[in-house]
Amino acid sequence: MSIASLIDPVTAAGGPANLSRADAWMQGRTLYGGASALVAYTAAVRAFPDLPPLRAAQVAFVAPVGGEIELKREIVRQGRNVAQVRSEIWCEGACALTAFWLFGTAREPNAVHPAAEPNDWPGAPEDAEPVMTDKGPAFIRNFDLRRAQDERGPGAPVVRRWARLTEQGVLNHISELILMGDVLPPGAMRAMQRQGPVSSINWSFNVLDAAPVTRDGWWLSENASQHADHGYSSERLRLWNADGRQMLEGMQAAAIFG
Repeated sequence: MSIASLIDPVTAAGGPANLSRADAWMQGRTLYGGASALVAYTAAVRAFPDLPPLRAAQVAFVAPVGGEIELKREIVRQGRNVAQVRSEIWCEGACALTAFWLFGTAREPNAVHPAAEPNDWPGAPEDAEPVMTDKGPAFIRNFDLRRAQDERGPGAPVVRRWARLTEQGVLNHISELILMGDVLPPGAMRAMQRQGPVSSINWSFNVLDAAPVTRDGWWLSENASQHADHGYSSERLRLWNADGRQMLEGMQAAAIFG
């Protein structure tokens, strides 16, 4: 289902909104994390359309997000170069998601250091094997996922896939990165001793290119567990474009149940 249909009810005025098309973007009993983050981001940029480019964000997934929501957003501080904006999604009178967005104008660089290319480049997405076809939670059906690593089943706690929206040309690429950045399960999934549910708790990320581009909508997504114990995993989340240039660098805490 078109992502535009999901975010159309998000207006500059904020307040109550009915995400009538939320069913196609659900993950269990809540809106998929990337989609709920996109709703909060859209609320911010539609309310304050003159913001500079997005540079970073911190998103807390507090409680399940459903179709009936209330949107709150405010500029916390706006300086000469940087604006910091908070947006929240409320459900049933309680905060379900809170996000802090950092927007910044470009300055003459005093340091230039490109991000490293990914290890073990998987080759072109067009040649990769499709995965998760007609499987998984409802939101997965909005994505074309393809294998980008040889490992299968238990092993090193890294999950890497090529991913793109099945519907192209709907979102600008910053919105697309936000929607896509949380598309994979935690890397700790590969280290689990037994099957069980997993859940994202938060997500912090830096945008490495304010005008990201890629080929034919393809992004290489990777979730890697840096440490897992006591029912939680610290995850590193990264996105590269189809030419191997990193566009997003993030971290996430994930709950590992079971």
